[in-house]
Amino acid sequence: MSVESVVQAGYLVAAVLFVLSLAGLSKQETARRGVLLGMSGMGLALAATIALALDRSERPVGVTAGLILLVLLVGAAVGTWRARTVEMTQMPELIALLHSFVGAAAVLVGFGSYLAEPGGTVHLVEVFLGVLIGAVTFTGSVVAFGKLSGRLRSSPLLLPGRNWLNLAALVACGGLLWWFLAAGASGLFPLLLMTGVALALGWHLVAAIGGGDMPVVVSMLNSYSGWAAAAAGFMLGNDLLIITGALVGSSGAILSYLMCRAMNRSFVSVILGGFGAETAVAAPGAGAEPGTYRETTALEVADRLTAARSVIVVPGYGMAVAKAQYPVADLVARLTARGATVRFGIHPVAGRLPGHMNVLLAEAKVPYDQVLGMDEINDDFPATDVVLVIGANDTVNPAAQDDPASPIAGMPVLEVWKSREVVVFKRSMATGYAGVQNPLFFRENTAMLFGDAKDQVELIVQAL
Repeated sequence: MSVESVVQAGYLVAAVLFVLSLAGLSKQETARRGVLLGMSGMGLALAATIALALDRSERPVGVTAGLILLVLLVGAAVGTWRARTVEMTQMPELIALLHSFVGAAAVLVGFGSYLAEPGGTVHLVEVFLGVLIGAVTFTGSVVAFGKLSGRLRSSPLLLPGRNWLNLAALVACGGLLWWFLAAGASGLFPLLLMTGVALALGWHLVAAIGGGDMPVVVSMLNSYSGWAAAAAGFMLGNDLLIITGALVGSSGAILSYLMCRAMNRSFVSVILGGFGAETAVAAPGAGAEPGTYRETTALEVADRLTAARSVIVVPGYGMAVAKAQYPVADLVARLTARGATVRFGIHPVAGRLPGHMNVLLAEAKVPYDQVLGMDEINDDFPATDVVLVIGANDTVNPAAQDDPASPIAGMPVLEVWKSREVVVFKRSMATGYAGVQNPLFFRENTAMLFGDAKDQVELIVQAL
């Protein structure tokens, strides 16, 4: 059996493992298995690709093997270092940055493929589209990284005629494609021009999207990176890369659509950088405090929890910042042991990344059956004694339902205010990531517990 046949068989098995990995990632209970299957598939794909490279190499086998080993060692060292040092609060921005690597790789593969062998019309179209998608993904991901990490302002960049600018960039790329195909082997200049236009387009598409929509943007960029990888697969004639890119691209698009529905956002508007979306304008005084708030203490919260028979915990990005998931898990375990019914209510876009809160709670060994989505738990709040809102803000804001002028108007939220008592854990009265004041904090059945969430939960546990 030839090396080519063995490699193709390995690619087929790896593709099946990737499909099974996605199926496993669809549920928390099988997510670990899904990750292991994906790792196995990627390991097999790398081994098959290395075998194919060694078989086709025109250099001495030792030289090719040495270069491949060097690249693997550098990548493994950097990846291991980042995996061990990154905080969970930095995970969204890290993923956005990783998406930029995929886009940059697609651009480099496109230029390399064109310079090595321009090929016919079909191959030239593959190169052009691969570089276009890769460049948009690269700069878009860099901007998303900047917004998520606080290096760039989270507010949308609303240039005059921004939608026409995007359209003009696409029309220019179409014209450059015609020039590129006509030039054939001497079309490097139009390819470079298109790359510059695509880089600017990717930057503008994401810069025009507000920070509140960044979870959707990260998912959208995941889809873009998948299509960039698929385009690279076409350029290289690698079937597995095409399959893998299509899986990532389609699953990312589906996730983006579901998240847009959860946030009452237009999917088309988000992927086109806000095209056709009206600019939300906060009502006068929206950032001001609409009333007085009531402050509480950890001991008083412990007293409320002691008498409560039904408790719901609503976590948000603040829980991740405070690293409070472990004492929260301990608190829930103690309340459950006392006979209380305790569950978690997770908004689809809680945190800065899809599934951010689910990962934190799984890390703290919270049972999966206690973690429910917004649609599963929203009807249970009226029958709940105490709701603990830990670090969440925009996802529990009643203004989304009550104030048509609010920037988050129409976004489905967790209706925590319908419970008997609400305790909100916050460091201060500052607004959330969307920059919108939350009337929940000033309701009669709401009490504010200020301070570090981890410290306050630990005090509550001691009091219990």
